[in-house]
Amino acid sequence: MTVDVLVETTIGRTLEVVSIFAGDPTNVTRWYANIRSVTWKTPPPAAVGSRVEFEAQFLGRRLVYTYEIVELVPGELLVMRTSDGPFPMETTYTWEDAGDGATRMTLRNRGEPTGFAKLSAPMVAAAMRRANEKDLRKLKRILEG
Repeated sequence: MTVDVLVETTIGRTLEVVSIFAGDPTNVTRWYANIRSVTWKTPPPAAVGSRVEFEAQFLGRRLVYTYEIVELVPGELLVMRTSDGPFPMETTYTWEDAGDGATRMTLRNRGEPTGFAKLSAPMVAAAMRRANEKDLRKLKRILEG
């Protein structure tokens, strides 16, 4: 079963401000509740081919995984993908001008769990949706604050 979770928000800041902040993996510990640390495996800044290791706590488990940036269009799109672990995942951010100096941001996580994770996919998807909605609310508070 594929897990595919898409959430969005409108942030009262310009496209440039939102995409630069949210698109920098170094900042994720500030707005993702479950991410504990970020370690660049290649030199920053973010570019296609960059690799970044994340340590997370999710559903009571410690997870360490390395994302590779596979697509990057500054101010529009960032796609990161991991193939390791029990739950290979792709994370996509998009940014669009929402008018009046605001930005519409989407956050999409999708992947194909394997092994035991496959059995818990519906529960993982629901938990991921709640976490992503919470994270986007926090990002909005930070950038509008």
